[in-house]
Amino acid sequence: MASRSRRPPVALLLVGLATGLVFLGPFAYVVSRNVDLGTDFGSIIWSRDTWDPLRRSLWLGTTVAFSAAVVGTGLAWLTFRTDIPGRRVWRILAPLPLVIPSFVGASALIAAFATGGLAEEILSPIGITDLPDMRGFRGAWLVLTLFTYPYVYLPVAARMSSLSPSLEESARLLGRSPWTVFRTVVLPQSAGAIWAGALLVFLYTISDWGAVERMGYSTLTRDIYSDRVFDQARSMGLSLVLGVVALTVVMAERSLDRRRQRVEAVRTRDPMIVPLGRWKWPAMLAGGAVLANALLGPMAVFGFWSWRGLSADNPSPGLRTDVGDLVSPALNTAQTGLITAAVAIAVVLPVAWLTARYRSRVGGAANGMVVAGFALPGVVIALSLVFWVLQSPILGSWYQTLPLMIVAYVLHFGAQATRAAHVAVGAVPDRLGDAAATLGAGRVRRFLTVELPLMTPGLLAGAGLVMLSTMKELPATRLLSPPGFETLATEIWSAGERLNLAQESLAALVLIALSAVLTWAVVLRRSDVY
Repeated sequence: MASRSRRPPVALLLVGLATGLVFLGPFAYVVSRNVDLGTDFGSIIWSRDTWDPLRRSLWLGTTVAFSAAVVGTGLAWLTFRTDIPGRRVWRILAPLPLVIPSFVGASALIAAFATGGLAEEILSPIGITDLPDMRGFRGAWLVLTLFTYPYVYLPVAARMSSLSPSLEESARLLGRSPWTVFRTVVLPQSAGAIWAGALLVFLYTISDWGAVERMGYSTLTRDIYSDRVFDQARSMGLSLVLGVVALTVVMAERSLDRRRQRVEAVRTRDPMIVPLGRWKWPAMLAGGAVLANALLGPMAVFGFWSWRGLSADNPSPGLRTDVGDLVSPALNTAQTGLITAAVAIAVVLPVAWLTARYRSRVGGAANGMVVAGFALPGVVIALSLVFWVLQSPILGSWYQTLPLMIVAYVLHFGAQATRAAHVAVGAVPDRLGDAAATLGAGRVRRFLTVELPLMTPGLLAGAGLVMLSTMKELPATRLLSPPGFETLATEIWSAGERLNLAQESLAALVLIALSAVLTWAVVLRRSDVY
């Protein structure tokens, strides 16, 4: 523990501070543009046209965060702390909805309830022809809950698997029921992980554009995107409102986290397993319902429309498919995901080192700046980079190039890498570095031969999350991609705009398959370190 009280090197402090300031670039752009455009901020703040979408954004973010917290925590408890049959299979399947982009899930829901869709094929033979309209708040809430709950599931599962069973055993010896033990012992010890995951879900939801656009639910992000060309002053004013709201939420969560009682996560024995008894089959039914809607349902819908397109002899425009058109977007998707993941880990590692090793206030401030980048919509980050690049005489040639697009991804998703990197750095015992130092190993040699190998699994987990998010990103890709550069996300969106459900579904299946392979290889096998 000795090294944790040392003062951090000045060079490391400067690098961490510079990293945080770079992540504040999009906020600086929003403020600067509002000044340049002479935005009448007062009229925007007090306008009903602002409050209504803001209210809808906050309501959607709050309800999705709550439902995702309930689903993610419940599944984590079932799969890690109970004797539910097939626990290993549940643990593999539960995080997989993370690989499905929210707008792709929205497309699946629309396709399922479209005329001639899977829901009509299944329900019409039994006399049900009046299908519900899933657009609006109901559809947006359902889609975002189903595809964001893994943000809660993964950290809570890791937390529950690391808790000492002694307190639970004591409570059971005192005659407490399993539910009482969960409510009074397990839940309070997992509160930090639940809050952290719910915060990510909230920020993701209020900054999401694809799902709400597909569902026709008007939020602040949707207005920002639609006004970006014809009413830039309003678009920038709304961006500033969203950024301030997001920063306020992040600061409030950090304040609550500092007041929250810390519980050591040192586990010397296997966690206590709760027998479900007669609740075993209802528990399996509940978990199966979640995965059926979040994973199997979208796969079935996309498979249904893909099969119709591939098997059609004379396909109509809505059923026309071309597998060859997906090769280049798939390669571009993998390329941008891998590069962004590597760059993001390298960029946020100094910040994670400052916060985990030295508990530096500068590191804490830089960490807050990085997390804040996750709150702004991708379209705002993309617009800020376009502005800064076009204002610079040196970087002007970067416009619509791959490097600029990678920078936008890193600014947007760096928060996910920061959290995983923080855990990875904190997991390395100080005594190993101190022992290597006493043997004469220099700073670089200690890092490369002792600390980096121990951190590698955690860093790869963070890289996997960034890679996955990058592969799903749509607004920044549409605004910053080089001419002719298509990814699977843009291909899915373009096919949807052409009402070509077959090609859209086929591209979605390719994206899910590609994401699942990479998620399994990088994230799921190491989910215990996330």
